[in-house]
Amino acid sequence: MKPGATLKILLVEDDELFRLGLKMRLQQEADLEIVAEAEDGEQAVELANRYPLNLVLLDIGLPGIGGIEACRQIKQQQPNLPVLILTSRSEKALILRLIEAGAQGYCLKGIPPESLILALRSVVAGASWWDRTATYEIRAAFEDNRTSVLPISTTEQPENSLTKREQEILALVASGKSNQEIAKILYIAPGTVRVHVHAILQKLEVRDRTQAAVLAIQKGLVASDLLSQEGIVN
Repeated sequence: MKPGATLKILLVEDDELFRLGLKMRLQQEADLEIVAEAEDGEQAVELANRYPLNLVLLDIGLPGIGGIEACRQIKQQQPNLPVLILTSRSEKALILRLIEAGAQGYCLKGIPPESLILALRSVVAGASWWDRTATYEIRAAFEDNRTSVLPISTTEQPENSLTKREQEILALVASGKSNQEIAKILYIAPGTVRVHVHAILQKLEVRDRTQAAVLAIQKGLVASDLLSQEGIVN
């Protein structure tokens, strides 16, 4: 988007009073505009296709097909349209289903308005936004699934496949380790870790560490033997 452009948002929320209050607060920001509102999943999918949008702000406890299915259909029809989830629920299984449905972010309804606005702008800019609870659940799921993650084939590697060292570092990133911690575990310089992390983000075509961790879960990008090595996953 061009600097200073207005962000056009579809607001999807079945609680009319909450939706009205949220709309009033968001439109106090000069660069945010609620161009359409929906109160159920079917309506959300229809309006997402009708209006030129920069973002869908979506509750998941919706009547009809529900928020998760609405997210999935919107992303199938418009893969480049970001969807940010705003909900009161935080179960791990739910968060993983949202990742699979293509959501770019997840916020709990108790989030301060300033943080929600920052999340909106960040997701439109191409970053992901997962609140602390969701980030914890993503990392827990990564470790829960480590025995089922398959190694990348050495005979059919895509052009942008990760090296063995990058797989090691991605496993540690997904487990929540900082660059300093990764450097200490792998006995390499922090600067070297930064270089590898930058390469990983470029190869995976993601903008941040959380997106990389999510993709590792979705696509099995880290070999199971790396995840089970002592020091890689505690």
